Amino acid sequence: MAVMYRGDQEFLDAVTDRLAGLRTVEAVALGGSRAQGTHRPESDWDMAVYYRGPFDPADLRALGWEGEVSDVGGWGGGVFNGGAWLTVDGRRVDVHYRDLDVVERELAEAEEGRFRVEPLLFHLAGIPSYLVVAELAVNRVLRGTAPRPAHYPPALREAAPARWHGMAAATLAYAKTGHAARGALTQAAGAIALATAQTAHAVLAARGEWVTNEKGLVERAGLREVDLVLRGLSAEPESLVAAVTEAEGILGRAVPDRRAAR
Repeated sequence: MAVMYRGDQEFLDAVTDRLAGLRTVEAVALGGSRAQGTHRPESDWDMAVYYRGPFDPADLRALGWEGEVSDVGGWGGGVFNGGAWLTVDGRRVDVHYRDLDVVERELAEAEEGRFRVEPLLFHLAGIPSYLVVAELAVNRVLRGTAPRPAHYPPALREAAPARWHGMAAATLAYAKTGHAARGALTQAAGAIALATAQTAHAVLAARGEWVTNEKGLVERAGLREVDLVLRGLSAEPESLVAAVTEAEGILGRAVPDRRAAR
């Protein structure tokens, strides 16, 4: 028989305690919109379990909550290494696995301005490996302790914009000759969308603003003007080339030239 909780805080406390009791878990954090106070009543509960050493998803399954629990590495491996989609007391709860050894390594890498971009479902541009550092900066640790960056690393703020912008520029350059010139509407549109997401990462990195997912990313970066480019697409090669060129201009102006500022 399911346990019913009187209110959100009672629910959160109970779920957090159950997660904190799993073997090797050293901290539990609340993330997403609920950690930032921007949630709606129907918003999911995003939880992260920070563990040290081997974590066994069977322990999470044994809690008896309805839903899907992945193996470690089940969501593609890398820094975002798995989790669960659950329903607890009628509420949607997402649990993310976070290996503390990996998190601490990526924190050190971010402090030196280094990162990787890994593919992940539902993330058009993939995720930077510093995403797990961003989570530490914006999430609320409810049980235990986890490292927390004191600020957005200056070295990362210096290096990331150019790298993201370089990927966007290369994406559009190839799209212009490889897709647009051939009238490949779907591929040209996809390239513009991808380059826009990449540029949005560049813009926010230049501002020193953390990104934990792509929801609202384009709007946060002030790049909704690209919507107008996509809205007017046709399969005519000349029109597609012009659209890619227009996107190049919009996205090229969005990222400040840090060299010129020196």
